[in-house]
Amino acid sequence: MRTRQCDKTIRQGRMSKAEQFADAASLVRDLADGHEDVADACVTLCVHAGIAASDVICCAKLGEHAQGESHETAVALLAKADGDASKWLRALLGLKTKAGYSHQPATTEDFKRAGRAAEALVEKARRVT
Repeated sequence: MRTRQCDKTIRQGRMSKAEQFADAASLVRDLADGHEDVADACVTLCVHAGIAASDVICCAKLGEHAQGESHETAVALLAKADGDASKWLRALLGLKTKAGYSHQPATTEDFKRAGRAAEALVEKARRVT
C-alpha cells in the first residue's frame, strides 16, 4: 500500500482543496438550469472533494493518506480511519469513470449520490481538523 506521511501543512492543504471542490460543485449546481446540463462536471467535482476530504480524515487519524492510482487502497486505508467514511468514498470512486471518462452521462441518482457523499466526507474532514 503506497501512502504518504502527513503533517499539519498537508492536512490543511488537502482540506482547502476539499472545500474548493465542494464549493465549486455547489456553484455549478446552483447556476445550472437543470442537473442534466452539468451532472458530469458536478459529479467529477464531488469526487475530487471527497478524495481530498478522505485524505484529511486519514491524515488526522492515521498520520498518512493513500498515494497512487489504486482506488481500493484509498478505500481500505480510509476504512481503518473511519468505516462509515469509506462507504462514501467507495460510492464516489464508483462514479468517477462514468462521469469523467465515459460516453455515458451521469444520471439524476448519480448526481444526488455524489453530492451526498461529498458533503458527508467534507463534513467529517471538518470535524477532525
